Amino acid sequence: MPDNKRSQAITQGAKRAPNRAMLRAVGFSDDDFNKPIIGVANGFSTITPCNMGLNDLAINAETALRKSGAMPQMFGTITVSDGISMGTEGMKYSLVSREVIADSIETAVQAESMDGVIAIGGCDKNMPGAMIAIARMNLPAIFVYGGTIKPGHYKGKDLTIVSAFEAVGQHSANKIDDEELLQVERNACPGAGSCGGMFTANTMSSAIEAMGMSLPNSSTMSAIDDEKGESASRSAEVLVNAVKQQILPLDIITRKSIENAIAVIMAVGGSTNAVLHLLAITHSANVDLTIDDFEEIRGKVPVICDLKPSGRYVTADLHEAGGIPQVMKMLLAHGLLHGDCLTISGQTVAETLADVPEIPRADQDVIRQWDNPMYAQGHLAILKGNLAVEGCVAKISGVKNPQIIGPARVFESEETCMAAILERKIKPGDVVVIRYEGPKGGPGMREMLSPTSALIGEGLGDSVGLITDGRFSGGTYGMVVGHVAPEAFVGGTIALVQEGDSITIDAHKRLLQLNISEDELSRRRAAWKPQDPRYTRGVLAKYARLVSSASVGAITD
Repeated sequence: MPDNKRSQAITQGAKRAPNRAMLRAVGFSDDDFNKPIIGVANGFSTITPCNMGLNDLAINAETALRKSGAMPQMFGTITVSDGISMGTEGMKYSLVSREVIADSIETAVQAESMDGVIAIGGCDKNMPGAMIAIARMNLPAIFVYGGTIKPGHYKGKDLTIVSAFEAVGQHSANKIDDEELLQVERNACPGAGSCGGMFTANTMSSAIEAMGMSLPNSSTMSAIDDEKGESASRSAEVLVNAVKQQILPLDIITRKSIENAIAVIMAVGGSTNAVLHLLAITHSANVDLTIDDFEEIRGKVPVICDLKPSGRYVTADLHEAGGIPQVMKMLLAHGLLHGDCLTISGQTVAETLADVPEIPRADQDVIRQWDNPMYAQGHLAILKGNLAVEGCVAKISGVKNPQIIGPARVFESEETCMAAILERKIKPGDVVVIRYEGPKGGPGMREMLSPTSALIGEGLGDSVGLITDGRFSGGTYGMVVGHVAPEAFVGGTIALVQEGDSITIDAHKRLLQLNISEDELSRRRAAWKPQDPRYTRGVLAKYARLVSSASVGAITD
């Protein structure tokens, strides 16, 4: 080696000596410095059953990474339990946690110059938070879902966490007694895993599998089954290969793969939150996607899975029936999926699905035959009108007639609305308006599972409409419209609604309308004054200052 080259090598080695010294302290030996360093973003927490099994998966992944010739560096990231915080002030932190998760993964991976990351998560915001970070960094990455919870059982029926929320409404309506309410609560959540229906966690895990960023079948596995641990190990092996081949997230997260994810969400009857989260993920991936694209795909894709919240089965049943690969193969066979999209394994979607039959098994009815869908079109409708100029999301599965014209019952928060429902003040034909719960106004865009479940429990799901600038849980169904934008806090029309105003919700016409004259609307708008922020310090105050409209994903960057 020439003297100048030898001198440069010595200088560079000297500069790296402190870095290596620190790495030696955490287990690196001489041979390990030439191996790729892979981050293991571990969302383990005993805060929620969704995440309580993740540490075992992280250890499996860590072991597999070492065996595959990589050096793992494990770090933690946060979670909150939506189910525990639901209906409280704490729920305002739920959507905020998506950004905290994204920022924490990006910070750790980039600060330590890692070569890739395996993100392991369970509760709702773990998935989009990880995917936002993965898209931002564009380093080889894979997502491992912690798995769904097994159903609870009581009186011969499968239970989920939503069963407990609906039981509150049933109890208020004197349909069940104290003892039955207690038994539903005791039996709804039997152990580890994310909420068991096609709620937000299982919706987003399915979407990530559909877009090719996790392994086939992994999105519907149960948290406590052995195959989940095996899948974590296999995911680590696939990631090491992706690092070697430099298969990058932005090679996988494309306009076509996002369309695949939306098609799958429609086919399985997924959560309204998927609209918000996919808009945020595509923003980070520099993929052009708008809220109107969901409506276009909805018109083409039928709902072919009979899943809770509005259907009969839980996600563990979907897994047994063939899982997301079976759903994807049916969509592919009918020209509704892009088979040429790349996946993290290096195969295309079509190659991955090559051995999956085009027709679902006849001995199950979780996945319906193509000519016998639950609904001929998707269930997530994008409505617009003078009440939602930027758009809003209506979930119309399980609704007999997705049209209502009724008097507004106006509430300035979730709590005041919930009190009115439990006091039996909401009547058939009413349109409930819950406002100042948007991204900025809440802040944090709380989910309205408590009010919507109480309405279902009282038997008002088909006869009462509910609109909000907040969100809904994936467990919500009924005549509900969320993500109304612009939100009340910034002067959206929802802020101008008065008690008794006529409101039209019409999913057929994709319309959300306040039925007053333009002159009256202008008069009210001129008289409106903005509210003071509810928080002026801390995380919620920072979030409120940064966050965008729900119509573009409630993004903060």
